[in-house]
Amino acid sequence: MRKCIVLIVIILLAQATLNAIESGQYRLLSVTDVQKWILISQSPEKPKYILDASTAKITVDGKPAEFKELSRFSVINVKFEFKKSSKDGITVDGVASEIRILTPEQPKKADAPIQKAGHSM
Repeated sequence: MRKCIVLIVIILLAQATLNAIESGQYRLLSVTDVQKWILISQSPEKPKYILDASTAKITVDGKPAEFKELSRFSVINVKFEFKKSSKDGITVDGVASEIRILTPEQPKKADAPIQKAGHSM
């Protein structure tokens, strides 16, 4: 009985490492509109990943966004599962489940006091 439990735990751990989920900030290097794939990398020295983003939940500043909007951005937060597959002769490294984009806030204009012409304060 104990050996069965140990074997099940080993199998579950092996499966978890094979389909590891990665999450973090990446540079968006390329976007394909037809297959809805993205090419990402954390830095030039790090590996590049081709991800299937066709089913990913995409948000910009917390609001839902369309896949076609991704090409406007260079830095994205991606959550994806490593899952090697081949489509149309291209090896896809994984499947993106969530893509989040946070844009920098626009600075607020300082409210200057309003002065009327001809009146002194």
